[in-house]
Amino acid sequence: MAGPNPFAKFQKSFTQAGTLYKYFDLASIDNKYNHLPYSIRVLLESAVRNCDNFHILEKDVQSILNWSPDIKQGCNDVEVYFKPVRVVFHDYTGVPAMVDIAAMRDAVLKLGGDPVKVNPVCPSVMVIDHSLPVEFHRSADAMAKNLAVEFQRNKERFTFLKWAAKAFDNMLCVPPGSGIIHQINLEYLAHVVVELDNKDGSKTLFPDSVVGTDSHTTMINGLGVLGWGVGGIEAEATMLGQSISMVLPEVIGYKLVGKLNPLVTSTDLVLTITKHLRELGVVGKFVEFYGPGVSELSIADRATISNMCPEYGATIGYFPVDENTLSYLKLSNRSEKKISIIREYLKATGQFRNFDNEEEDPKFTQIASLDLSTVVSSVSGPKRPHDRVSVSDMAKDFKSCLSSPVGFKGFAITPEALADVGELHWEDGNTYKLQHGSVVLAAITSCTNTSNPSVMLGAGLLAKKAVEKGLDVLPYIKTSLSPGSGVVSYYLEQSGVIPYLEKLGFNIVGYGCMTCIGNSGPLHEKVVNAIEDNNLVCAGVLSGNRNFEGRIHPNTRANYLASPLLVIAYAIAGRVDIDFEKEPLGVDANGKNVFLRDIWPTRSEIQTVESKYILPAIYQDTYSKIELGTPEWQSLQIPDGKLFSWDPESTYIKQVPFFDGMTREVPKLKGIENARCLLMLGDFTTTDHMSPAGAIARNSPAARYLSDHNVTPRDFNTYGTRRGHDGVMARGAFGNIRLVNKLISKTGPQTLHIPSDEVLDIFDAAQRYREEGTPLVLLAGKDYGSGSSRDWAAKGPYLLGIKAIIAESYERIHRSNLVGMGIIPLQFLPGQNPETLKLNGREVYNIILPESDLKPGQKIKVKADETVFETILRFDTDVDIAYYRNGGILQYMVRKMLA
Repeated sequence: MAGPNPFAKFQKSFTQAGTLYKYFDLASIDNKYNHLPYSIRVLLESAVRNCDNFHILEKDVQSILNWSPDIKQGCNDVEVYFKPVRVVFHDYTGVPAMVDIAAMRDAVLKLGGDPVKVNPVCPSVMVIDHSLPVEFHRSADAMAKNLAVEFQRNKERFTFLKWAAKAFDNMLCVPPGSGIIHQINLEYLAHVVVELDNKDGSKTLFPDSVVGTDSHTTMINGLGVLGWGVGGIEAEATMLGQSISMVLPEVIGYKLVGKLNPLVTSTDLVLTITKHLRELGVVGKFVEFYGPGVSELSIADRATISNMCPEYGATIGYFPVDENTLSYLKLSNRSEKKISIIREYLKATGQFRNFDNEEEDPKFTQIASLDLSTVVSSVSGPKRPHDRVSVSDMAKDFKSCLSSPVGFKGFAITPEALADVGELHWEDGNTYKLQHGSVVLAAITSCTNTSNPSVMLGAGLLAKKAVEKGLDVLPYIKTSLSPGSGVVSYYLEQSGVIPYLEKLGFNIVGYGCMTCIGNSGPLHEKVVNAIEDNNLVCAGVLSGNRNFEGRIHPNTRANYLASPLLVIAYAIAGRVDIDFEKEPLGVDANGKNVFLRDIWPTRSEIQTVESKYILPAIYQDTYSKIELGTPEWQSLQIPDGKLFSWDPESTYIKQVPFFDGMTREVPKLKGIENARCLLMLGDFTTTDHMSPAGAIARNSPAARYLSDHNVTPRDFNTYGTRRGHDGVMARGAFGNIRLVNKLISKTGPQTLHIPSDEVLDIFDAAQRYREEGTPLVLLAGKDYGSGSSRDWAAKGPYLLGIKAIIAESYERIHRSNLVGMGIIPLQFLPGQNPETLKLNGREVYNIILPESDLKPGQKIKVKADETVFETILRFDTDVDIAYYRNGGILQYMVRKMLA
C-alpha cells in the first residue's frame, strides 16, 4: 500500500504576495544533482514528488540521482518511472482513445465493477485539428467552405468527442477550427511551472510536463517543458493514472555556438540539425541543447527545432528555461505574477539556465556541436525529412534523384523518359507544360513553422516584394496557408502582408494540420491526368515536418520540406530543379530579371516588423474565446449519460472488440505455434506504411466494407476521420500504395496467402488465415515503425491476427505501442536479418516463450521450418511483461480497476 513520502523532509517554501509556495529542494537530497542534465532533473522531481514506496520507490529516485554520463544504450537496464502532469490528444488519436475508454467503462461494468472509475486522473486536453481538408483554396471563402466540409463529414465524430468531454471529468476539448495541438500547447496550454492547490491554502510548485498522442509533442521542449509523444494506447493508461516506465536514457549534449547568417531562417537551422543528429544516432535518447548559441534563438526558433525531434529520432530535444523563455511567456500573455513565481521556483531548484555561463553546463553522455554561422539555406527531401539538401545544390540533387535507382533518393526514371512532358489546357485559355520537377502543390502548413513569427512574417514580406516586382504563381499549382492558431492571422493582417500572400494564392484555408498530415485535398483532374499519363515525378513543397512517400499526396512523388519563404519561392518558380543563384524567378514590368535574392528579406527587416506587431493582446484575444468554438460546434446536440449509446449502424464510431471474452483472471502465458508470415518488409518501414491514412481507395477492402454498409464513394471520407471504427481501420492496415512487401513482386497493399499461393489484399489474406486458425508474424528490417506515433499502426496488426514481429530494430514509440496491444516485438541479433538467415517468409514459425520466467531483454528462440535462431525479446521493462501477460495495456487497466 502507498505510504507517506519519504522525501517530505526536503520540502522548502517561499512566500509571494501573501501565498505560501512549497516545493522539493532537489539539490539538498544529494550533491549529484548539480551535475545532472536539466531534462533528467525534471524526471527526478517527478519521482521525488510522487514517491510513496508503492508506485514509485525510494530506489527509483536513487536510480535517477545515479544517472551517469557513462551509461550506454543497450547496456543500461535501469528502469525508472515518470508521471507527467498533463496528456494532450489530437482528434485522430483522440477518437480511438475515447472509444477505448468508453468501451472500458462497458467492460468494467460487465465484469462487475463501477464504470465511473474509468475516468481521467491526469488532466487531459483534446484538440480537434487533424480532420480539416484543403478542398477549397485560392479564394476568400476557402476557409469557411473547408470548415463546412469538415463538419459535414465529421459530425458524428465531433458529437462523440463533445459527449466525451462532458461525460469524463478532467477533460477539456478544443473545438475544430481553432488551430494545431502543438502550437496551442506552446501559446496557451503550457504552465512551465504548475501550481497545485493544497487544503491549507498553500500551493505546491513543480515543473510542467506532458505526453501527447503525436510524436511532435516534443515541440513544447522549446519552452522548457519536458514532453514527448507516446502511442494512443500508452496515453490512455497515463490519463488513467499509470506511470510511464522507461529505461533511464542517455543524454546527448548539443552545443550551439555563433550566430545565424542574416539571410538564413530557423527552418534551415532545424533541417541542418535534423540531418546531423540522425547521422549521429540518437534514437531512444534525450537531446539537450546548451551553449551560448542558444541565447541567440527565440523560443519560436527553439520550438521549431524541438518540433522536429521525431525526425532526428530522439525522445526529446530539450531547451531548459532561461530569460528568453520568460520573455516569451510575457509576450504570449502569461501574467507577471505567474512569471515571477516561475523564475523564483526554477532558480531555487537549480532548473534555470544562463546559457552563456559554462559553469552551469551539466555532464552529458556525448557532446555534439554546431556553429550557427555555418548554416545555409536548405530543404529536405524528396522522401525523408533528414535528407537535407542545400538550396544551392537543389537543381543538381533533384536531377540525380530522377536517374538514381528507386530508393529514398531515387526514382529510376530512364534516360529516354527524362524529357517527358505533359500538357495542361487550362481554364484561362493558356497551355502549360508539366515536367519532372514541376511544383504542383505548395503549402505553408504545420505548427513546425507557422508557430514561428519570423518565418511567417518573412514569407509575408517576400510575397509583398514578389508582387511588387510583378511575379505570380502559375494557376494550376495548389497553394494554401493553414496557420496553427489565430495568432498568426492577427499579425499577418496587422502587418499588411495578407493581400500579397493572397495575390500569390496563399489564402488562409483553415486552422489545422491540413497538408502536413496529408489532408491536402485533391489536385485538379487535369494535373493528375498529366502526371499519371506521363509518369512524371512532380513535386510538393511544404513547410511541414514529414515528407514520406504517399503522405502529402499520392501524385506528388517528390516532396520537399522548406521554410515558408522557400515554399513561396518554389511556387513562383514552378519547379524545384532551379538554381536560384543563376536563374531568375521571372521578370519585372521593365523586363528586368528578378532573382530570389532581390526579394529575400533580411533577418533585421523581419525583426523590425515582428517587434511592432507581435503583442500580448493578440494572444489574449485569440485564446479568450478558444473553448467556445464555431456556431456549428455550439449547435451540436450530445446524448446524456456516463455510458455511450453505441449505434450498430455507425461507420464512424464502434465499440472495440479488445475486451471480447475477457475474464477477471490473467490468462496463462503461451508461445506462438505454427504461424505464417503475413508480410516481409524492408528497412525504414514507417507508421505511414502501416496505419490507414488519407483517402479511402475505391478498390480497397475498407471501401468494399463501406459500400456493403450503404455508404456512397463520395462519402467515404478519410481513414483519419474513421479511426473510431475498427471495422474500417483493420481493413486499411498496411494499405499504403508504396508498401514494399517482399512476398510479392509489386508495390502496394497486397500479400501472398502462402498455403494457396494466391495474391490477396492484406486484410483478405489475414481473414483467410483467421478462418484457418493460423496465427501470424511479420518480418522487417531496421527502424521498424519510424514516423508518427500512430496507435492504429499497432491496433491494425493486432486485429489482423499478428502475434509477433521480428525486426532488426524498432522506433521507440511504435515498439511501446506493439507491447500495449499484446504483440511481441522480437529483434534479430546484431548482424542477423532475414537475408543472412535465408528466410523467405514462406516458413512455418514457432516462437518458444517460457511459461513463468519471462524477463526483459532475454533471448527467445524462433524456429522457422528447420532454421532455428535466437532473438532479443524487446519487452524492455517488467511493466511491458505485465501488459503482455494481460493481453495488452487496456486489459491490464481494466483488471487493475476491478481489483
